[in-house]
Amino acid sequence: MSLKRTFSFVALFSTLLLAACGGGDSASKGSENNDKSGGETVEAKVGVISWLTGSGASYGEAITNGLKLANEELTEKGDVKIDLVIEDSAGAQDQALSAAQKLMNNENVSAIIGPTLSTEMNVVGPEADMNGIPILGTSTTADGIPQIGEYVFRDSIPEAVAIPASVKKAVDEYGAKKVALIYGNDDVFTKSGYDTMKKTVEDMGLEVVTTETFQIGQSDYKAQLTKIKNLKPDLVLASALYNEGAVILDQARKMGIDVPFVGGNGFNSPEIINIAGDAANGLIVATPWFAGKENEKVQNFVKKYNEEYGKDPDQFAAQAYDGLYLMAEAIKTAGSDDPDAIRDGLAGIKDFEGVLGTMSFDEDGDIVMEPTVLIIEDGKFKEFK
Repeated sequence: MSLKRTFSFVALFSTLLLAACGGGDSASKGSENNDKSGGETVEAKVGVISWLTGSGASYGEAITNGLKLANEELTEKGDVKIDLVIEDSAGAQDQALSAAQKLMNNENVSAIIGPTLSTEMNVVGPEADMNGIPILGTSTTADGIPQIGEYVFRDSIPEAVAIPASVKKAVDEYGAKKVALIYGNDDVFTKSGYDTMKKTVEDMGLEVVTTETFQIGQSDYKAQLTKIKNLKPDLVLASALYNEGAVILDQARKMGIDVPFVGGNGFNSPEIINIAGDAANGLIVATPWFAGKENEKVQNFVKKYNEEYGKDPDQFAAQAYDGLYLMAEAIKTAGSDDPDAIRDGLAGIKDFEGVLGTMSFDEDGDIVMEPTVLIIEDGKFKEFK
């Protein structure tokens, strides 16, 4: 057994021993473990790796906005005091890894939130796991992320859950039998989305008329879209980040492709509407977040976020906001800034009520919650009923 595994076992044993001796209720709804803070404020330093510059900076901006708002609220409550140390990855693996090493070696953080992309987590996750630092992805949806190691978690619904929900809804609504697939083949995130789409349509017995690929930064999709148009699918399934996704939608509509699009997780951003305009109408996505939910916790968050940042929170802001609350719950349960105890605190979270809904972590560290299927109509995301 490695040293970090030994520490993890000792921390878990101590938690169970305290629970057995102390009786009583848990610190709050959402954790199986007892709060060991003794009513005092628990302090911890948490590193953040986010995509803050470059083409995907809107993702990072939303994520850090959500984290900062959550931290303001947590500080006011006084149970946990978190020092956020934010580093920019620019959406690049090497920069994300350098940021992680800086946070762990120079800043001595007790936990990490991020990075933004699954491609980044594929290099950062193993490093954090090797160092025994719990890491929580709030936007990493590719298959296999939590399986990187026992210190790796995420509160973003994997596309293996979200995509089948949106495809099934679209097929049922439109009676679709033939589909076209298009995806970015040079990114783990978009490739993973395509893999899930491919498996989903195979499981549903749908005919795939063509599979088209593109690369990040591509601006002209006429060749791929012409082929799709000529084959007359009932649906187009697209796995892309919002920049490429918005351009694909715009060019498709201008070419006369008027069938519904089902998008992967990269389409879950208001930037799709901002860039594509009316061409985004009819896009279907599945998400854990819907700002229009008639829920007091959701509406309070939307109101505060809008007051602070002048716009509604998107999925990435909401996942980050809940992510820091989950981390705070783990820190409070740990009663200290010990990384092993925080890791065990995260692993013990069950039925936590956040703005995303009711959340638990499974045995791998993957989030368990139900997605909501949305459609863009009149320039707005709406629940697809």
